[in-house]
Amino acid sequence: MEKKSHPIFVKLQNPVYQAVLLLGAALIFNIGAMIFRSAGMEIEQRFPWTTAAAFLLFFSVMNALMSIFTKNMDSYWTRSILCFVSLAVASGLLAQLFSGLGMNEAGSYKWIYIVLTIGYLVFLLILTAMRKIVDFAQREEWNQPKLRQKRKR
Repeated sequence: MEKKSHPIFVKLQNPVYQAVLLLGAALIFNIGAMIFRSAGMEIEQRFPWTTAAAFLLFFSVMNALMSIFTKNMDSYWTRSILCFVSLAVASGLLAQLFSGLGMNEAGSYKWIYIVLTIGYLVFLLILTAMRKIVDFAQREEWNQPKLRQKRKR
């Protein structure tokens, strides 16, 4: 009997859905920060850049973990990397819009984006290698070692 997955879990396996979901969450966080700032709360001007970087990291981890459950790795990789780049650009534009600061003006966020990108690719490679090793091990036929009988004297 085949196990059926929950529909939300099936949607979360799609990198496009992951990127749109996290971009929406970043938008909600930025709007919330703007509301709190207008209410008199002190929120750093670079907060939208922090939000963008945080959701980019969250996408990296979630996307790489979901890659374990996909059937076609090549297609998933292509869509994942395109979605990562799209999310990085869109969340960066959103951060620039809400903060009024460009990436170079926001301090070290340019380097944070570079580190997140390299980390994402490394994490994706590690999980892909792990999956290939497990697939290879499952395909191999296991021959049990022959038991030796002790000679009686």
